[in-house]
Amino acid sequence: MAQDNKANSKRIAKNTLLLYVRMLFLMVISLYTSRVILNALGVNDFGIYNVVGGVVAMFSILSGSLSAAISRFITFELGKKDEENLRKVFSASVTIQLALSAIIVVLIEVIGVWFLNEKMSIPANRMYAANWVLQFSVVTFVINLISVPYNATIIAHERMSAFAYISIFEGVGKLAVAFFILLAPFDRLIFYSILMCVIAVSVRIIYGTYCKHHFSECSYHFRWDKDLLMKMFGFAGWNFIGASSALLRDQGGNIILNLFFGPAVNAARGVAMQVNNAITGFVTNFMTALNPQITKTYASGDREYMMTLIYQGARLSFYMLLFLSLPVLVNAHYILVIWLKLVPEHAVAFVQLILIFALSESISNPLITAMLATGNIKNYQIVVGGLQLMNLPLAYLCLKLGCQPESVLIISIIISQCCLAARLYMLRGMIGLSSKSYLKRVYLNVILVSLFAAVIPVFLSTKLQESFMTLVILCFVSVITSSISIFYLGCNAKERALVISKGKRLMTKLTCKN
Repeated sequence: MAQDNKANSKRIAKNTLLLYVRMLFLMVISLYTSRVILNALGVNDFGIYNVVGGVVAMFSILSGSLSAAISRFITFELGKKDEENLRKVFSASVTIQLALSAIIVVLIEVIGVWFLNEKMSIPANRMYAANWVLQFSVVTFVINLISVPYNATIIAHERMSAFAYISIFEGVGKLAVAFFILLAPFDRLIFYSILMCVIAVSVRIIYGTYCKHHFSECSYHFRWDKDLLMKMFGFAGWNFIGASSALLRDQGGNIILNLFFGPAVNAARGVAMQVNNAITGFVTNFMTALNPQITKTYASGDREYMMTLIYQGARLSFYMLLFLSLPVLVNAHYILVIWLKLVPEHAVAFVQLILIFALSESISNPLITAMLATGNIKNYQIVVGGLQLMNLPLAYLCLKLGCQPESVLIISIIISQCCLAARLYMLRGMIGLSSKSYLKRVYLNVILVSLFAAVIPVFLSTKLQESFMTLVILCFVSVITSSISIFYLGCNAKERALVISKGKRLMTKLTCKN
């Protein structure tokens, strides 16, 4: 068992490294792409694309819960090593996604079109383009929806190299799209929507081809397995609360901001989300590598190793995000000026608050995976999902009372902490997780690390005048203070010894090569 756990840990490390290489490449592409698109489209059109895409994403609350169910069931059957059930789960998953796609298309064409034209704050002369954006966003959404079972299979099998290469192809494609906008033969916003749809179709074909050639279960046959479908829908039904609440928090907040402040504020939030996605992508990659192991250890009954993965996963997720986000937090304004030239109003505060929110959420990621692994999520989703649903009415109330746009994100941060407390309480009964142990080994640990890492960079940022040299100094100091805090305060003696051992081994290899 210990040998298997060691092999699993090595696999997690290898897959994480592969995904990091992918992420570094994609981050550069993503940040540069956003700059080109913002300048090519302008602030208003960029805001329109983000908010209209948000309308489509609102309907993904119907699919998000089923997508989580698909990933959980495929990974669970792999953990049990039941190939026959695995084939049944895959075929049932594709059938569900096809049926769901048809339902979502009808709902968007009826409700979405009405909401866009009657309720959204969009300039009259851009309404025609906005409607075309909606239509192509629907097609892109449906294509991505059908790809879910294939993506889930690749991740469940831990074939992260394929996942990384295909994602890199997608990133390069989006970069090419950014340049093609400048050559648009007609309206740039419409042209951009068409090209993004073409990229989605191409990626879907690649995923499907890869899975059919490498995984025997990825051969679709229509099956009506009532028991399996009811089990998956039962899981998805309760997960719907959590999926919908998280989406309403993010995209609903985007729409509320549009209703009160117009597309310019949506552009600011869109910029902030681009920065957030680029940085949190590193943590997402780590969790992508870790999640299958948490689910598989639960399926195999190895609860002790599962708890180890939860504690270490939560801390490492936070440390990775802190290491990357701290330089951005203390240099947000200057970085946006260099990156965009044209910085939308409120963008700086949005970037800082969204990164703080991401840090708050990062320590919950392994808890969510553990919860999904159990399959018994009814009470959990009622409590946690109910708390998350409070984001929307509270945000609306604050803006109605005259608060600034930033209040929407501040509310999200506060509720995120309430959700963490609820998760710890609920998981104590579900998987035997010790709240006391988690608070000591994870929560207090990351707070202490954050305080020591941030104090010097924050102090210097208030004293130094904004310039490129200041940017370099603050980034260097942030990296140093984060590294020292994580190593000495965040890691235990065993983890520090492991880091030192790996460092010595690497230095030996480099010395030998020279």
